[in-house]
Amino acid sequence: MTTPTLGTGVSSLPPEGARFGLERSSAETTDPALLDVRGLRVAFGGKEVVHGVDFSIQPGEKLALVGESGSGKTVTALSLLKLALNADVSGSAQFGGRDLLALPERELRGIRGSDIAMIFQEPMTALNPLFTVGDQIAEVLELKQAVTRKQAWSSAIELIASTGIPEPARRAGAFPHQLSGGQRQRAMIAMALACQPKLLLADEPTTALDVTLRAQILDLLSELQARNGMAVLLITHDLNLVRKFADRVAVMESGHMVEQGVVAEVFANPRHGYTRKLIDSRPVRDVAEAPERPGDPVMRAEELQVTYPVPVPGIRGWFRRGEFVAVKGASFAVSPGRTVGVIGESGSGKSTLALAALGLMPSRGLLEVAGQAWGNDAAANKALRRTVQVVFQDPFSSLSPRMTVEEITGEGLLVHEPGLATALRRERVIAALAEVGLHETQFPGLLSRYPHEFSGGQRQRLAIARALIVQPQLLVLDEPTSALDVTIQKQVLGLLQRLQREKGLSFLLITHDVDVIRAMAHDVLVMKDGQILEAGTVGEILDNPRHGYTRTLVAAAT
Repeated sequence: MTTPTLGTGVSSLPPEGARFGLERSSAETTDPALLDVRGLRVAFGGKEVVHGVDFSIQPGEKLALVGESGSGKTVTALSLLKLALNADVSGSAQFGGRDLLALPERELRGIRGSDIAMIFQEPMTALNPLFTVGDQIAEVLELKQAVTRKQAWSSAIELIASTGIPEPARRAGAFPHQLSGGQRQRAMIAMALACQPKLLLADEPTTALDVTLRAQILDLLSELQARNGMAVLLITHDLNLVRKFADRVAVMESGHMVEQGVVAEVFANPRHGYTRKLIDSRPVRDVAEAPERPGDPVMRAEELQVTYPVPVPGIRGWFRRGEFVAVKGASFAVSPGRTVGVIGESGSGKSTLALAALGLMPSRGLLEVAGQAWGNDAAANKALRRTVQVVFQDPFSSLSPRMTVEEITGEGLLVHEPGLATALRRERVIAALAEVGLHETQFPGLLSRYPHEFSGGQRQRLAIARALIVQPQLLVLDEPTSALDVTIQKQVLGLLQRLQREKGLSFLLITHDVDVIRAMAHDVLVMKDGQILEAGTVGEILDNPRHGYTRTLVAAAT
């Protein structure tokens, strides 16, 4: 049976994809493709994860490869350069008259970094922490272009300057940890562009960045792409980025290419169910707008200040330490059944505010939980810790890999109700898991399983169950969905909304995602440089922002 194709080629479609005629797009061209991939298959240990996908990229074109985690999009890109470890790769990938998949390693090394370059998702792990960013960029030039060390260093500074990093000569001598997240990503881009590649593979280049930095990096990539005339393969699950950046989009599901086409056409008229699911995955607001009896605040802060000790340079540092003020005079209240969203970029102080709210950092000023302040009395603080619980950003790192589901979920009961019988504790654990949608019927042997046996969204449900089992009044949600795919994010937010309605929970929501704030928050605090610049209801802040910084955040998210 012949598989239907769409210009650039869609092969090995699952049954639903095969029903969508996928005819040639109006934007397709008969010009020779820069990269033409046919029948790409990737397997690990005999298990195939990419199933005969076809696609092509024209010179100077921007193609977005989208899909959820596990869809095969990153493995597809890595396999083109044989960077997927222990992968069995077949098919063809024609580039400049040569099949990348058939080239020996020696020839492929000549293409990597020169003709095809790659930007990885997390620059902090991709950059070598033992060398300055200038050294790492210069090394590429020395190896690929056979220039002198002096010439390579001079060119490295020029490349850093071209990406918009201030004081490029000084920053070239900085180590990765001495740069901000946005600067590290710009340094990665400078390294990738060192040899003026014809094709740039960008693997989730903005996922680890704040919303305003995402917009800056996209603008930078677009500018450099137009200036150098290179093609870009953008790998992402963020559909907003696709709308703003790409010419065409290719959608992958479970290793199959299910739909391709011009961005505007696919978004306006998606033909595959999975594409429609991705497009419809934007968070939906479904919260109780005005609790009938607000009551006294669950948490109240007035002129809250949080400081960090920092070393003082010179001889004065021998005798005293300096002070960095991370939160400056913050005042807010969280009422029963309401969500206060705290939004701002990295370094704005919002996570420090969350740590203070949890009693995990000393603070000055007023900070009360259920009318009681955090203090030095461990017994008194223990009661407060039952009132306020936390759900962290990354469930995989916040859940102990050595503990079972039963042990993780029931841990709070061992602390706050140590006299509870084992059988009753197990009943409470089962009930808490059921509240977040985890059932024995769906997961046989649920209580004895370990976190690695669950998906990201399921692990976050487990983290929520762990927090709920002690019956708190307030949950501090620290970026609870930023590590999740868009469809899973929507499910977790829906779960939190339901729990708030049913239990009257209050949330202190820390996030940089304006869409999450719009879906979840009743009241909003906008933070920058440790200060609350603006506060009000979600409608006041997002629909009519008064401060220029707030307007920038909102504009970057649209």
